[in-house]
Amino acid sequence: MGDKLRVGLIGAGRIGQVHAISIDENKDCELTYVADVFIDGAKKIADQFGGKVTIDPLELINSGEVDAIVIGSPTPTHINLIDAAIDAGVHALCEKPIDLDLKKVDAMLDKANSAKTNVSLGFNRRFDPNFESIHERVQAGEVGVLEQLIITSRDPGPAPREYIAVSGGIFKDMTIHDFDMARYFVPKIVEVTARGANTFCDYIKDEDDFDSINVVMRGSNDELITIINSRHAAYGYDQRLEAFGSKGMLVASNLAKTAVRSYTANHTEQREPYMELFLERYAISYRRELARFVESISSGKQLNPSYDDGRQALFLAEAALESAKTGKTIKL
Repeated sequence: MGDKLRVGLIGAGRIGQVHAISIDENKDCELTYVADVFIDGAKKIADQFGGKVTIDPLELINSGEVDAIVIGSPTPTHINLIDAAIDAGVHALCEKPIDLDLKKVDAMLDKANSAKTNVSLGFNRRFDPNFESIHERVQAGEVGVLEQLIITSRDPGPAPREYIAVSGGIFKDMTIHDFDMARYFVPKIVEVTARGANTFCDYIKDEDDFDSINVVMRGSNDELITIINSRHAAYGYDQRLEAFGSKGMLVASNLAKTAVRSYTANHTEQREPYMELFLERYAISYRRELARFVESISSGKQLNPSYDDGRQALFLAEAALESAKTGKTIKL
């Protein structure tokens, strides 16, 4: 590896564009290759940030021109690309989930865990400055013994039907971020109870999926974790976190573009709307995620969520789905 980490980007869609910006802004990285089956998308990113293009991600991985890859292609491609990267001696940062099938994930577990290269999962929310600060302060004992964790995540509106149909369902597609966040605070979860509802989106119901869910989980020390998800929120992207303990509470609220508040004869405490898109809300966390990945490679330490973290989040998603479908509490 030279002075800069040579990074290949696989997937030139919306999330690929976010990663391309992060790579370009990182002084320790250089975007050298972009792969996408839709070559025009790859060319658009390469024209803006540099690098070669190909329709074949294996050509990129085995080119000898990348030290690391960022995988932002569709979920069914993830396992094979991680596998190929390990074989080629290339580090890999892969978007969630690893796969929709836990058996496929488990079949790769030993290889991923014993790889000499770094294999990391893209649970970027751990690197949100607000959430990370709460985690550090909980670890430092500021709230005493953690008793309750409440994670709220609501999208501004549901994804298109075409996406919902291949997403794997709300638990594996959306809640999986929150399952990882739960494990960030409470690594050992022993019980999952989930409920799902269909209240506003017919095509989500037609796909045998839920548009709203609640999950309650229990940690090994009796911590109670509540996850609240919805595919819509009239007021914007709703992302909140609350950690409550024996000595107090820490809360991260929603973000607007500024912290300005307006006071007039007609209203008080009026603020700008909350951010509308996850790309805007979590732009900083994607940059910090990549920076930690680069640091992991140079230090030899695992500073990002690991393949096993990805496996555990998917395991919780499957347990939650079973609970929601059967009405039973699932003991882990």
